[in-house]
Amino acid sequence: MEESGKNKVAVFGGGCFWCTEAVFSELKGVISVMPGYSGGTMANPSYEDVCLGKTGHAEVIKITYDPGQITYNNLLTIFFATHDPTAVNRQGNDVGTQYRSVVFYADEEQKREAEKFIENLNVSGPKVVTEVKPLENFYEAEEYHRNYYKNNSSAPYCQVVISPKLDKLKEKFSRLLKSSQSE
Repeated sequence: MEESGKNKVAVFGGGCFWCTEAVFSELKGVISVMPGYSGGTMANPSYEDVCLGKTGHAEVIKITYDPGQITYNNLLTIFFATHDPTAVNRQGNDVGTQYRSVVFYADEEQKREAEKFIENLNVSGPKVVTEVKPLENFYEAEEYHRNYYKNNSSAPYCQVVISPKLDKLKEKFSRLLKSSQSE
């Protein structure tokens, strides 16, 4: 992925992209978060294709960020704290390879940082199954997936699954939030 000026790109898959988009959209230094699909073999997959689990793609987010305001290590910290990196092909009730935990690195530095982060997690806890793979493709998700939580915050899935993740984010990482005031 290309960098625009001083901004950089990070791509993570940590279950449903509605959840990860909502979390990373709250962070200082994050310019944009785009839900999409990566890691598979089918070009231009649809949500329906990916949900069938036969494309090899994971639901991911592409984060464009300013490394002068937030580091890649901060992004990794949030990523690993807001999903279960020890679950194989699932997050909660979302099951399938499209919900796997994966870091798609854009360069060797990101690869090294992700591998070191996982190595450190494995010293102190259960085995992390997060894949670390080169970013080879990214396909934007359909328009109705973008800003899903923002546009549907009262929906049951958002209330039961996403809101608790945002509460945890605010509790544990308030210093990294765009609005550093606790609600």
